[in-house]
Amino acid sequence: MSEFRAWFLEFDAEAWDRQFEQDVAAGRLDALADEALADLRAGRTRPL
Repeated sequence: MSEFRAWFLEFDAEAWDRQFEQDVAAGRLDALADEALADLRAGRTRPL
């Protein structure tokens, strides 16, 4: 079972990465990035 769990975690991580890269390339995250940068410039952020 632990081998399957390790395999699935890797599989899921790769699928997540592919989807994220596709979303970035398609501009689906542009509005979110713009909002975050606007908040940063306006001083509405704080260190983590």
